This record gives sequence, C-alpha cells and structure tokens, in this order.
Amino acid sequence: MALNSLGFDKAPADTRVVVAMSGGVDSSVVACLLKEQGYEVLGMTLQLYDHGAAVQKKGACCAGQDIHDARRVSEQMGFPHYVLDYEQKFREQVIDPFAKAYINGETPIPCVACNQTVKFSDLLTTARELGADCLATGHYIISKPGDDGPLKNRQLFRPADADKDQSYFLFATTQEQLDFLRFPLGDVPKSRTREMAQEMDLIVAEKSDSQDICFVPQGKYADIIAKIRPDAGVAGDIVHLDGRVLGRHDGIFNFTIGQRRGIGIATGDPVYVISIDAKTATVTVGPREALATRRIALRDVNWLGDETLEDAVSEEGIDLHVRVRSTRPPRPARLTLEDGTAFITLTDGEDGISPGQACVFYVDENPQTRVLGGGWIAKTWSAAGAVDAAVTAPPSQPLVTRRAIG
Repeated sequence: MALNSLGFDKAPADTRVVVAMSGGVDSSVVACLLKEQGYEVLGMTLQLYDHGAAVQKKGACCAGQDIHDARRVSEQMGFPHYVLDYEQKFREQVIDPFAKAYINGETPIPCVACNQTVKFSDLLTTARELGADCLATGHYIISKPGDDGPLKNRQLFRPADADKDQSYFLFATTQEQLDFLRFPLGDVPKSRTREMAQEMDLIVAEKSDSQDICFVPQGKYADIIAKIRPDAGVAGDIVHLDGRVLGRHDGIFNFTIGQRRGIGIATGDPVYVISIDAKTATVTVGPREALATRRIALRDVNWLGDETLEDAVSEEGIDLHVRVRSTRPPRPARLTLEDGTAFITLTDGEDGISPGQACVFYVDENPQTRVLGGGWIAKTWSAAGAVDAAVTAPPSQPLVTRRAIG
C-alpha cells in the first residue's frame, strides 16, 4: 500500500490523528483538511490559563473564546473534540519560569517553553496514550522524511510562507517529538489557509491571528510578574557605562536589553539598557553602539543535524546561519565547542541580544532552508569586547546533542 499524506502505510481511515486546536484559523483548517481526507481526527484544545480579562481581549491567544470556537468547528465538521485542563502544568512549566527569568535579568520566550513542554511533551504523551499515530498542529514549518524512512529521523525546514515562519519557536523540538509531529500547513501560504477556511465555511475564517502572550493579555508583563512574585521588586541603581549613577529603579524585571523608552531617567542623550545584573540589581545603560553583540554562549542546545554535534563541529567550528530574533532573517555565524559549551560568533554582529532568548541554527539564509536546532542564550559579549552584556546563572546543561536526522 502506498503511503498516505502523513507518511503512514495504511489508509487514512485507519490512521488516528490528534490535532492540537487553538481555536484559530490555522489549526482549524488542519483538523478539517485531515477530516476531509478521511483520517480519524480527534480535536484537542488545552485549557491553559484562567484568563479573566483575556477572554474579552481581541488578539489574545488561548482565550476562553478560542475553546468555544474550536468546539464549534469540530461540531460543524463532525469529529470529536476534547478540552484538557493543563492549567497546573502550564503554571509550573511556563508561567513560573517566565517570571523567574525576568527576575534573573533575562528576556524569556514563553511560547517556545509552551511548545517544548506542555504541547510537545504533555499533549504528545496524551496523544500516544489515545493510540494516535501522530499529533498535527497548525504551525508554519515543514517536516520531511529523512533517509531512514517517513517515520524516523524526520527533518525540519523553514515554511513556504516566509512571513509566517515559526521555526524560531520550534527549535527545541526533539527528534523523538519531531518524528511524531506533522505540520500540514508547511507548504501552504497563509493567504491560501484563509481561502480554505472560507471555502469550508468555518466560523473562524475571518478570525484575527493571536498577538499577545496568553497570560499577559494587555502586554504588561511586569504586572504579571509582580502578581506572581510580589517579592521580586528589589530596588537598585541605574548606572551609565561611564560609571555615573543616574537613578534608581523598583525591580530589574521592568527592563529588557535594548530598551530605550520607560527607563525612568533623563540624560540629554538617548540611552539604552545595555546589561542587567541580577546579583546586584543593577541596570546599566549606554549609547546604542554598546548594544552590538559579537559572541554568545548557549545552554540547553538541541541539535538536529545529521550526526552528533561533537562529530559535526571540528576544532575550528562550523559555519551556519542563526536567528537571535524571530523577526530577523538568518545571519552568518560560526558555531564552536569549548569545554562542553556551545558558542556562537556572529559574523556581522547583532544589536540588543539578551540572555533568555533563543539562538536558532539554519544551514543558510535561503527560504525553506533546513533547521538545525538551536539553544538558549546564556551570556553575551559586546562586539568591542568591553561590555559583558549579562550576568546570569551558569548553563544548567552545557550541551544537549541529538543524533542524526536522516
């Protein structure tokens, strides 16, 4: 029997697929497409947070309205839909680490943590327990079979629609997870997804894409941190790179690397947050040129190359491309290993890189290039070498390698 569209050697009707349904247009189209193709579809929506104001906030992901919309789509298309209460898991694995990261002077990316834990770990485990052959999502990223067949050592690539590229948020997907996941929209432009939703007459066809972090519906993350960790507001100094003390602050969680507005001081010249020292509660500011970063140390690296990272990286390192912001294109860099820790040297440098963010690896800068994994930024150094751009805890895991895709 020929392989079906998801890579299994059996009929779609004999293939059980759990679809992670957020209530948005993308995941709804995925579930309905697979249903139309004859697959046994089970829709799953996660109750992640007691949203309060988020329920009424337009553009807030994972809000209460989203659960209602996902249920209505499943009823319309005739497949089962379940809501899983993951609020406690989400609090422990996403919200609490988010607050802790800001208190430690980092700038976290909770959407990556959510994919890494709640969605691609806990939900994936639930899907396996239900006897599913795979877990499908509405992410815009391409998954292809490796040389070992369609079900093992699958490879990740940037999607056809560069404007919707979500590879930056999926770099931490492990090989085991990747082999079980399917991304049916990887080859589809977002405009076509909208058209399909309209053709299916789905109630979410015109629904806006989510914009906010689901547990920060007004975009005021400092308010959330103060609520979760009322002890976090440790006052400290705001100092200039030249040594001048310019003022005081009420807590380092109110600042991020590269911030210009809302610092609370007036110097006559524009200044930016250059570094945050959690140990001394010191925020250092300076001119924009001081934000230029050339060298990065990484922790918790997830490698998705054709061999182990140690085998792939020679003594001189390897050339690849990296993204240190989801909105920036891949830029040339060199990856090296030094005493078990991965380092990135940016060929042209980048501005405003903060510990806690992600550094994602790609083969090159081309559209639909292969994703080679990535790591969390633990420490940065300025291009001039004079500014240690962060004081953070040492890497919890200097290196995590994944063997061969393909």
